[in-house]
Amino acid sequence: MQPGNLRALATAGIFTAVCAVLPLMIGYVSAKLSSSSGLQLAMVSALLFPAFLLALLKPRLLVIYTLFVWAIAPELRRIADWSEGVYHSVSLLSLAPLLTGAVMAIPVMREIHAIRRPFMRLLLLFAVPLGYATLIGIAKNGMGSFYDLTNYLVPLLLLPYFAVTPFTARDIDKLLGGYANIAVLVAAYGIIQYLTVPAWDAFWMTNSGMNSIGTPHPLEVRVFSTLNSPGPAATFLVFALVPMILEKRWRGAFSWIGVLLVVVCLLTTLVRAAWLLLLVMLLVYIVSSSSKGKWKTLIQVLFVALALFWIVPKLPGAEGLTARMETLSSIKEDRSYNDRLNLLGSMIPAIKSNPVGQGIGSVGQSTKLGNSGELGEYGIMDNGFIALMLTFGAPGGLLFFGALGLAAKQIIAKVMGRTRLQLYARLALAAWTGAVVGLVSDNGFLGLKGYLIWMLIGLGLGAREVMDDRKTETPQAAAQSGAAPAK
Repeated sequence: MQPGNLRALATAGIFTAVCAVLPLMIGYVSAKLSSSSGLQLAMVSALLFPAFLLALLKPRLLVIYTLFVWAIAPELRRIADWSEGVYHSVSLLSLAPLLTGAVMAIPVMREIHAIRRPFMRLLLLFAVPLGYATLIGIAKNGMGSFYDLTNYLVPLLLLPYFAVTPFTARDIDKLLGGYANIAVLVAAYGIIQYLTVPAWDAFWMTNSGMNSIGTPHPLEVRVFSTLNSPGPAATFLVFALVPMILEKRWRGAFSWIGVLLVVVCLLTTLVRAAWLLLLVMLLVYIVSSSSKGKWKTLIQVLFVALALFWIVPKLPGAEGLTARMETLSSIKEDRSYNDRLNLLGSMIPAIKSNPVGQGIGSVGQSTKLGNSGELGEYGIMDNGFIALMLTFGAPGGLLFFGALGLAAKQIIAKVMGRTRLQLYARLALAAWTGAVVGLVSDNGFLGLKGYLIWMLIGLGLGAREVMDDRKTETPQAAAQSGAAPAK
Protein backbone atom coordinates (compact mmCIF):
# COMPACT_ATOMS: atom_id res chain seq x y z
CA MET A 1 0.00 0.00 0.00
CA GLN A 2 1.30 3.49 -0.90
CA PRO A 3 2.35 5.87 1.95
CA GLY A 4 -0.25 8.38 0.78
CA ASN A 5 -3.00 5.77 1.06
CA LEU A 6 -1.79 4.78 4.53
CA ARG A 7 -1.88 8.42 5.65
CA ALA A 8 -5.41 8.86 4.27
CA LEU A 9 -6.53 5.65 5.98
CA ALA A 10 -5.00 6.76 9.30
CA THR A 11 -6.69 10.15 9.02
CA ALA A 12 -10.05 8.53 8.33
CA GLY A 13 -9.57 6.22 11.32
CA ILE A 14 -8.75 9.08 13.67
CA PHE A 15 -11.68 11.10 12.34
CA THR A 16 -14.09 8.20 12.92
CA ALA A 17 -12.74 7.55 16.41
CA VAL A 18 -13.04 11.21 17.42
CA CYS A 19 -16.59 11.47 16.10
CA ALA A 20 -17.64 8.26 17.90
CA VAL A 21 -15.78 8.51 21.21
CA LEU A 22 -15.76 12.24 21.99
CA PRO A 23 -19.57 12.70 22.28
CA LEU A 24 -19.75 9.66 24.60
CA MET A 25 -16.96 11.01 26.81
CA ILE A 26 -18.56 14.44 26.97
CA GLY A 27 -21.93 12.96 27.90
CA TYR A 28 -20.45 10.74 30.60
CA VAL A 29 -18.34 13.48 32.20
CA SER A 30 -21.17 16.03 32.02
CA ALA A 31 -23.43 13.65 33.93
CA LYS A 32 -20.90 13.56 36.78
CA LEU A 33 -20.45 17.35 36.99
CA SER A 34 -22.54 20.12 38.47
CA SER A 35 -24.82 22.08 36.14
CA SER A 36 -22.34 24.98 36.10
CA SER A 37 -19.35 22.80 35.25
CA GLY A 38 -21.47 20.87 32.75
CA LEU A 39 -22.32 24.11 30.91
CA GLN A 40 -18.67 25.10 30.81
CA LEU A 41 -17.64 21.67 29.52
CA ALA A 42 -20.32 21.77 26.82
CA MET A 43 -19.07 25.18 25.63
CA VAL A 44 -15.44 24.04 25.65
CA SER A 45 -16.41 20.92 23.67
CA ALA A 46 -18.34 23.00 21.14
CA LEU A 47 -15.21 25.10 20.55
CA LEU A 48 -12.83 22.13 20.52
CA PHE A 49 -14.65 19.78 18.15
CA PRO A 50 -14.22 21.98 15.01
CA ALA A 51 -10.50 22.18 15.80
CA PHE A 52 -10.25 18.38 15.56
CA LEU A 53 -12.04 18.40 12.23
CA LEU A 54 -9.78 21.14 10.86
CA ALA A 55 -6.63 19.38 12.11
CA LEU A 56 -7.65 16.25 10.20
CA LEU A 57 -9.19 17.77 7.09
CA LYS A 58 -7.98 21.41 6.66
CA PRO A 59 -4.91 21.96 8.88
CA ARG A 60 -4.10 25.30 7.21
CA LEU A 61 -7.29 26.76 8.73
CA LEU A 62 -6.44 25.64 12.26
CA VAL A 63 -4.43 28.75 13.22
CA ILE A 64 -7.11 31.25 12.23
CA TYR A 65 -9.74 29.20 14.06
CA THR A 66 -7.56 29.12 17.18
CA LEU A 67 -7.19 32.92 16.98
CA PHE A 68 -10.97 33.14 16.86
CA VAL A 69 -11.24 30.98 20.00
CA TRP A 70 -8.62 33.10 21.80
CA ALA A 71 -10.74 36.15 20.95
CA ILE A 72 -14.17 34.91 22.05
CA ALA A 73 -13.57 32.42 24.90
CA PRO A 74 -13.24 35.06 27.67
CA GLU A 75 -16.47 36.74 26.52
CA LEU A 76 -18.29 33.40 26.49
CA ARG A 77 -17.04 32.81 30.02
CA ARG A 78 -18.45 36.17 31.17
CA ILE A 79 -21.79 35.50 29.51
CA ALA A 80 -21.95 32.05 31.15
CA ASP A 81 -21.18 33.49 34.60
CA TRP A 82 -23.68 36.32 34.13
CA SER A 83 -26.43 33.93 32.99
CA GLU A 84 -25.92 31.86 36.17
CA GLY A 85 -25.47 34.90 38.39
CA VAL A 86 -22.28 33.36 39.81
CA TYR A 87 -18.71 34.56 39.25
CA HIS A 88 -16.12 31.77 38.86
CA SER A 89 -12.53 32.81 39.51
CA VAL A 90 -11.38 29.62 37.73
CA SER A 91 -13.33 28.38 34.70
CA LEU A 92 -12.99 25.50 32.26
CA LEU A 93 -13.50 28.02 29.46
CA SER A 94 -10.05 29.41 30.25
CA LEU A 95 -8.67 26.16 28.83
CA ALA A 96 -10.53 26.42 25.51
CA PRO A 97 -7.85 28.38 23.57
CA LEU A 98 -5.05 26.19 24.92
CA LEU A 99 -6.88 22.96 24.09
CA THR A 100 -7.73 24.25 20.63
CA GLY A 101 -4.12 25.26 20.04
CA ALA A 102 -2.88 21.90 21.32
CA VAL A 103 -4.78 20.18 18.50
CA MET A 104 -1.97 21.44 16.22
CA ALA A 105 -0.05 18.45 17.53
CA ILE A 106 -2.10 16.24 15.18
CA PRO A 107 -0.70 17.59 11.87
CA VAL A 108 2.74 18.01 13.51
CA MET A 109 2.95 14.39 14.63
CA ARG A 110 1.61 13.18 11.30
CA GLU A 111 4.46 14.93 9.42
CA ILE A 112 7.12 15.16 12.13
CA HIS A 113 9.64 13.39 9.90
CA ALA A 114 9.54 16.40 7.54
CA ILE A 115 10.85 18.89 10.11
CA ARG A 116 14.24 20.12 8.97
CA ARG A 117 17.34 20.30 11.10
CA PRO A 118 17.32 24.09 11.85
CA PHE A 119 13.76 23.88 13.16
CA MET A 120 14.55 20.77 15.20
CA ARG A 121 17.66 22.36 16.70
CA LEU A 122 15.63 25.41 17.73
CA LEU A 123 12.89 23.28 19.27
CA LEU A 124 15.38 21.19 21.24
CA LEU A 125 17.09 24.32 22.55
CA PHE A 126 13.75 25.56 23.93
CA ALA A 127 12.87 22.11 25.26
CA VAL A 128 15.86 21.93 27.60
CA PRO A 129 15.04 25.01 29.78
CA LEU A 130 11.33 24.15 29.69
CA GLY A 131 12.07 20.61 30.90
CA TYR A 132 14.39 21.92 33.61
CA ALA A 133 11.85 24.49 34.89
CA THR A 134 9.05 21.92 34.73
CA LEU A 135 10.87 19.49 37.01
CA ILE A 136 11.41 22.24 39.56
CA GLY A 137 7.85 23.50 39.10
CA ILE A 138 6.22 20.12 39.71
CA ALA A 139 8.13 19.80 42.98
CA LYS A 140 7.36 23.35 44.16
CA ASN A 141 4.11 24.41 42.51
CA GLY A 142 2.02 21.30 41.90
CA MET A 143 -0.79 21.46 39.31
CA GLY A 144 -0.08 25.09 38.45
CA SER A 145 3.09 23.96 36.70
CA PHE A 146 1.13 21.87 34.16
CA TYR A 147 -1.12 24.82 33.27
CA ASP A 148 1.86 27.14 32.90
CA LEU A 149 3.77 24.57 30.84
CA THR A 150 0.80 24.31 28.47
CA ASN A 151 0.88 28.10 28.07
CA TYR A 152 4.49 27.82 26.91
CA LEU A 153 4.15 24.70 24.76
CA VAL A 154 0.99 25.51 22.78
CA PRO A 155 2.45 28.71 21.26
CA LEU A 156 5.75 26.94 20.55
CA LEU A 157 3.84 24.25 18.64
CA LEU A 158 3.46 26.84 15.90
CA LEU A 159 7.12 26.45 14.94
CA PRO A 160 6.91 22.76 13.93
CA TYR A 161 3.37 23.35 12.64
CA PHE A 162 4.58 25.90 10.08
CA ALA A 163 7.57 23.70 9.32
CA VAL A 164 5.39 20.79 8.18
CA THR A 165 2.18 22.46 6.95
CA PRO A 166 2.42 23.54 3.29
CA PHE A 167 1.60 27.26 3.43
CA THR A 168 1.95 29.20 0.19
CA ALA A 169 2.36 32.97 0.13
CA ARG A 170 -1.34 33.23 -0.67
CA ASP A 171 -2.20 31.03 2.34
CA ILE A 172 -0.13 33.27 4.62
CA ASP A 173 -1.84 36.38 3.27
CA LYS A 174 -5.25 34.80 3.88
CA LEU A 175 -4.25 33.93 7.45
CA LEU A 176 -3.08 37.48 8.21
CA GLY A 177 -6.14 38.93 6.48
CA GLY A 178 -8.41 36.64 8.52
CA TYR A 179 -6.63 37.73 11.71
CA ALA A 180 -7.25 41.36 10.68
CA ASN A 181 -10.97 40.63 10.23
CA ILE A 182 -11.20 39.10 13.72
CA ALA A 183 -9.30 42.07 15.18
CA VAL A 184 -11.73 44.51 13.57
CA LEU A 185 -14.69 42.65 15.11
CA VAL A 186 -12.93 42.67 18.49
CA ALA A 187 -12.31 46.41 18.06
CA ALA A 188 -15.93 47.11 17.11
CA TYR A 189 -17.19 45.29 20.20
CA GLY A 190 -14.60 47.12 22.29
CA ILE A 191 -15.92 50.48 21.13
CA ILE A 192 -19.48 49.36 21.96
CA GLN A 193 -18.21 48.23 25.36
CA TYR A 194 -16.63 51.65 25.94
CA LEU A 195 -19.88 53.43 25.09
CA THR A 196 -22.43 51.12 26.78
CA VAL A 197 -20.72 48.45 29.00
CA PRO A 198 -22.96 45.36 28.41
CA ALA A 199 -24.46 43.74 31.52
CA TRP A 200 -22.23 40.61 31.42
CA ASP A 201 -19.10 42.74 31.18
CA ALA A 202 -20.26 44.95 34.06
CA PHE A 203 -21.01 41.80 36.11
CA TRP A 204 -17.47 40.54 35.56
CA MET A 205 -15.89 43.92 36.39
CA THR A 206 -17.86 44.12 39.63
CA ASN A 207 -16.98 40.60 40.81
CA SER A 208 -13.43 40.11 39.52
CA GLY A 209 -11.92 42.66 41.87
CA MET A 210 -9.72 44.26 39.20
CA ASN A 211 -9.48 47.86 40.31
CA SER A 212 -7.19 48.98 37.50
CA ILE A 213 -9.76 48.74 34.68
CA GLY A 214 -12.06 51.57 35.68
CA THR A 215 -15.71 51.37 36.69
CA PRO A 216 -18.55 49.56 34.87
CA HIS A 217 -20.04 52.75 33.42
CA PRO A 218 -19.92 54.18 29.89
CA LEU A 219 -16.72 56.15 29.14
CA GLU A 220 -15.26 55.09 32.51
CA VAL A 221 -13.97 51.63 31.58
CA ARG A 222 -10.58 50.60 30.27
CA VAL A 223 -11.72 48.53 27.33
CA PHE A 224 -10.98 44.80 27.33
CA SER A 225 -13.47 43.95 24.53
CA THR A 226 -13.98 40.17 24.21
CA LEU A 227 -10.65 39.41 25.92
CA ASN A 228 -10.18 39.02 29.67
CA SER A 229 -8.44 42.31 30.50
CA PRO A 230 -7.11 45.45 28.75
CA GLY A 231 -3.58 44.01 28.40
CA PRO A 232 -4.52 40.92 26.32
CA ALA A 233 -7.03 43.00 24.33
CA ALA A 234 -4.33 45.54 23.44
CA THR A 235 -1.91 42.73 22.57
CA PHE A 236 -4.42 41.03 20.28
CA LEU A 237 -5.14 44.32 18.51
CA VAL A 238 -1.56 45.55 18.14
CA PHE A 239 -0.24 42.31 16.62
CA ALA A 240 -3.01 42.57 14.02
CA LEU A 241 -2.55 46.32 13.54
CA VAL A 242 1.12 46.14 12.56
CA PRO A 243 0.55 43.92 9.48
CA MET A 244 -2.60 45.89 8.64
CA ILE A 245 -0.64 49.13 8.45
CA LEU A 246 2.29 47.63 6.57
CA GLU A 247 0.72 45.82 3.62
CA LYS A 248 -2.58 46.13 1.75
CA ARG A 249 -2.86 42.34 1.38
CA TRP A 250 -2.88 41.96 5.19
CA ARG A 251 -5.72 44.41 5.95
CA GLY A 252 -8.58 41.99 5.51
CA ALA A 253 -12.04 42.84 4.27
CA PHE A 254 -12.36 46.21 6.04
CA SER A 255 -9.20 47.86 4.66
CA TRP A 256 -8.38 51.31 6.13
CA ILE A 257 -11.72 51.52 7.95
CA GLY A 258 -10.67 48.43 9.86
CA VAL A 259 -7.28 49.99 10.64
CA LEU A 260 -8.95 53.08 12.12
CA LEU A 261 -11.38 51.00 14.19
CA VAL A 262 -8.51 48.96 15.63
CA VAL A 263 -6.52 52.12 16.40
CA VAL A 264 -9.47 53.74 18.20
CA CYS A 265 -10.16 50.61 20.25
CA LEU A 266 -6.49 50.25 21.09
CA LEU A 267 -6.60 53.79 22.49
CA THR A 268 -9.51 52.96 24.77
CA THR A 269 -7.58 50.09 26.39
CA LEU A 270 -5.16 52.71 27.79
CA VAL A 271 -2.27 50.21 27.53
CA ARG A 272 0.79 52.31 26.73
CA ALA A 273 3.10 49.29 26.43
CA ALA A 274 1.09 48.30 23.35
CA TRP A 275 2.02 51.60 21.66
CA LEU A 276 5.68 50.96 22.43
CA LEU A 277 5.32 47.52 20.88
CA LEU A 278 3.60 49.03 17.82
CA LEU A 279 6.35 51.60 17.27
CA VAL A 280 9.17 49.06 17.71
CA MET A 281 7.65 46.56 15.28
CA LEU A 282 6.92 49.20 12.64
CA LEU A 283 10.43 50.64 12.98
CA VAL A 284 12.13 47.24 12.60
CA TYR A 285 10.04 46.37 9.54
CA ILE A 286 10.77 49.76 7.94
CA VAL A 287 14.52 49.61 8.63
CA SER A 288 14.78 46.11 7.17
CA SER A 289 12.84 47.08 4.01
CA SER A 290 14.24 48.23 0.67
CA SER A 291 14.50 51.97 -0.01
CA LYS A 292 11.28 51.96 -2.03
CA GLY A 293 9.51 49.94 0.65
CA LYS A 294 10.68 52.31 3.39
CA TRP A 295 9.01 55.33 1.82
CA LYS A 296 5.80 53.45 1.12
CA THR A 297 5.55 52.24 4.71
CA LEU A 298 6.47 55.64 6.17
CA ILE A 299 3.66 57.28 4.17
CA GLN A 300 1.17 54.71 5.48
CA VAL A 301 2.33 55.23 9.07
CA LEU A 302 2.04 59.00 8.60
CA PHE A 303 -1.51 58.55 7.29
CA VAL A 304 -2.49 56.59 10.41
CA ALA A 305 -0.84 59.17 12.69
CA LEU A 306 -2.67 62.08 11.02
CA ALA A 307 -5.99 60.23 11.16
CA LEU A 308 -5.36 59.55 14.84
CA PHE A 309 -4.53 63.20 15.49
CA TRP A 310 -7.82 64.23 13.87
CA ILE A 311 -10.07 61.51 15.34
CA VAL A 312 -9.00 61.31 18.99
CA PRO A 313 -10.15 64.80 20.10
CA LYS A 314 -13.60 64.04 18.67
CA LEU A 315 -14.09 60.80 20.62
CA PRO A 316 -16.34 60.60 23.69
CA GLY A 317 -14.16 60.76 26.78
CA ALA A 318 -11.27 62.16 24.75
CA GLU A 319 -9.86 64.03 27.76
CA GLY A 320 -9.01 60.80 29.59
CA LEU A 321 -7.51 59.21 26.48
CA THR A 322 -5.24 62.15 25.69
CA ALA A 323 -4.20 62.54 29.34
CA ARG A 324 -3.13 58.88 29.41
CA MET A 325 -1.09 59.23 26.22
CA GLU A 326 0.55 62.47 27.39
CA THR A 327 2.19 60.57 30.25
CA LEU A 328 4.50 59.04 27.62
CA SER A 329 6.26 62.40 27.37
CA SER A 330 6.81 62.59 31.15
CA ILE A 331 7.49 58.95 31.89
CA LYS A 332 9.64 59.59 34.99
CA GLU A 333 6.65 61.11 36.73
CA ASP A 334 4.38 58.19 35.87
CA ARG A 335 3.33 55.94 38.76
CA SER A 336 3.32 52.75 36.67
CA TYR A 337 6.85 53.42 35.44
CA ASN A 338 8.12 54.05 38.97
CA ASP A 339 6.37 50.93 40.27
CA ARG A 340 8.21 48.86 37.65
CA LEU A 341 11.53 50.39 38.69
CA ASN A 342 10.80 49.58 42.34
CA LEU A 343 9.81 46.04 41.37
CA LEU A 344 13.12 45.59 39.54
CA GLY A 345 15.06 46.77 42.57
CA SER A 346 13.17 44.56 45.01
CA MET A 347 13.21 41.37 42.92
CA ILE A 348 16.91 41.28 41.96
CA PRO A 349 17.89 40.11 45.49
CA ALA A 350 15.21 37.38 45.29
CA ILE A 351 16.69 36.12 42.01
CA LYS A 352 20.23 36.18 43.40
CA SER A 353 19.19 34.29 46.52
CA ASN A 354 17.61 31.49 44.45
CA PRO A 355 19.66 31.03 41.24
CA VAL A 356 18.06 27.61 40.65
CA GLY A 357 14.69 29.26 39.94
CA GLN A 358 11.14 28.85 41.23
CA GLY A 359 10.09 26.65 38.31
CA ILE A 360 7.18 26.79 35.91
CA GLY A 361 3.89 27.63 37.63
CA SER A 362 5.42 30.12 40.06
CA VAL A 363 4.54 33.31 38.17
CA GLY A 364 1.29 34.69 36.75
CA GLN A 365 -2.24 33.34 36.50
CA SER A 366 -1.18 29.74 37.13
CA THR A 367 -0.58 30.62 40.80
CA LYS A 368 -4.37 30.63 41.24
CA LEU A 369 -4.56 26.85 40.84
CA GLY A 370 -2.76 26.09 44.07
CA ASN A 371 -4.04 29.06 46.02
CA SER A 372 -7.85 28.67 46.23
CA GLY A 373 -8.42 30.79 43.12
CA GLU A 374 -6.34 33.71 44.42
CA LEU A 375 -3.13 34.97 42.85
CA GLY A 376 0.04 33.80 44.60
CA GLU A 377 3.12 35.74 45.69
CA TYR A 378 4.30 36.32 42.12
CA GLY A 379 0.84 36.35 40.52
CA ILE A 380 1.29 39.89 39.22
CA MET A 381 4.71 40.42 37.63
CA ASP A 382 5.06 43.53 35.47
CA ASN A 383 8.55 42.72 34.23
CA GLY A 384 9.18 39.91 31.78
CA PHE A 385 12.91 39.61 32.44
CA ILE A 386 12.27 39.07 36.15
CA ALA A 387 9.43 36.63 35.41
CA LEU A 388 11.69 34.53 33.17
CA MET A 389 14.60 34.53 35.63
CA LEU A 390 12.31 33.63 38.52
CA THR A 391 10.84 30.80 36.47
CA PHE A 392 13.96 29.36 34.83
CA GLY A 393 16.68 30.46 37.23
CA ALA A 394 20.18 31.33 36.04
CA PRO A 395 20.93 28.11 34.06
CA GLY A 396 17.48 27.79 32.49
CA GLY A 397 17.31 31.53 31.79
CA LEU A 398 20.62 31.48 29.91
CA LEU A 399 19.41 28.54 27.80
CA PHE A 400 16.06 30.22 27.10
CA PHE A 401 17.71 33.46 25.96
CA GLY A 402 20.19 31.39 23.96
CA ALA A 403 17.25 29.80 22.13
CA LEU A 404 15.83 33.25 21.44
CA GLY A 405 19.20 34.24 20.03
CA LEU A 406 19.22 31.23 17.70
CA ALA A 407 15.70 32.14 16.54
CA ALA A 408 16.91 35.68 15.77
CA LYS A 409 19.88 34.29 13.83
CA GLN A 410 17.61 32.13 11.67
CA ILE A 411 15.19 35.00 11.06
CA ILE A 412 17.99 37.39 10.04
CA ALA A 413 19.29 34.78 7.61
CA LYS A 414 15.85 34.76 5.99
CA VAL A 415 15.76 38.57 5.87
CA MET A 416 19.18 38.66 4.19
CA GLY A 417 18.08 36.05 1.65
CA ARG A 418 16.34 38.65 -0.54
CA THR A 419 13.67 36.30 -1.88
CA ARG A 420 10.14 37.26 -2.84
CA LEU A 421 8.98 35.90 0.53
CA GLN A 422 11.33 38.18 2.45
CA LEU A 423 8.49 40.38 3.70
CA TYR A 424 7.30 37.54 5.96
CA ALA A 425 10.80 37.26 7.41
CA ARG A 426 10.82 41.02 8.07
CA LEU A 427 7.49 40.68 9.87
CA ALA A 428 8.97 37.81 11.91
CA LEU A 429 11.98 39.97 12.81
CA ALA A 430 9.65 42.78 13.88
CA ALA A 431 7.68 40.37 16.08
CA TRP A 432 10.87 38.95 17.65
CA THR A 433 12.22 42.42 18.44
CA GLY A 434 8.87 43.58 19.81
CA ALA A 435 8.69 40.50 22.03
CA VAL A 436 12.14 41.10 23.51
CA VAL A 437 11.58 44.83 24.02
CA GLY A 438 8.15 44.02 25.49
CA LEU A 439 9.82 42.07 28.30
CA VAL A 440 10.18 45.40 30.10
CA SER A 441 6.45 45.13 30.89
CA ASP A 442 5.60 41.40 30.91
CA ASN A 443 6.66 37.91 29.86
CA GLY A 444 5.16 37.64 26.40
CA PHE A 445 6.36 34.15 25.48
CA LEU A 446 3.37 32.27 26.86
CA GLY A 447 -0.40 32.36 26.49
CA LEU A 448 -2.09 34.60 23.95
CA LYS A 449 0.85 36.94 23.42
CA GLY A 450 3.18 33.98 22.99
CA TYR A 451 0.79 32.50 20.43
CA LEU A 452 0.81 35.73 18.39
CA ILE A 453 4.59 36.12 18.62
CA TRP A 454 5.38 32.56 17.55
CA MET A 455 2.71 32.71 14.84
CA LEU A 456 4.45 35.65 13.13
CA ILE A 457 7.90 34.16 13.72
CA GLY A 458 6.77 30.76 12.45
CA LEU A 459 5.32 32.32 9.31
CA GLY A 460 8.63 34.03 8.59
CA LEU A 461 10.75 30.96 9.24
CA GLY A 462 8.40 28.62 7.40
CA ALA A 463 7.97 30.74 4.27
CA ARG A 464 11.32 29.71 2.75
CA GLU A 465 10.64 26.09 3.63
CA VAL A 466 7.61 26.17 1.32
CA MET A 467 9.73 27.59 -1.50
CA ASP A 468 12.42 24.92 -1.02
CA ASP A 469 9.86 22.12 -1.01
CA ARG A 470 8.27 23.37 -4.22
CA LYS A 471 11.66 23.51 -5.93
CA THR A 472 12.52 19.94 -5.03
CA GLU A 473 9.10 18.56 -5.80
CA THR A 474 8.57 20.30 -9.15
CA PRO A 475 10.76 17.93 -11.23
CA GLN A 476 9.05 14.89 -9.69
CA ALA A 477 5.61 16.34 -10.31
CA ALA A 478 6.61 17.17 -13.87
CA ALA A 479 7.91 13.66 -14.46
CA GLN A 480 4.69 12.13 -13.13
CA SER A 481 2.63 14.32 -15.45
CA GLY A 482 4.83 13.49 -18.42
CA ALA A 483 6.26 16.99 -18.77
CA ALA A 484 9.97 17.71 -18.88
CA PRO A 485 11.46 19.49 -15.88
CA ALA A 486 12.15 23.19 -16.34
CA LYS A 487 15.81 23.99 -16.97
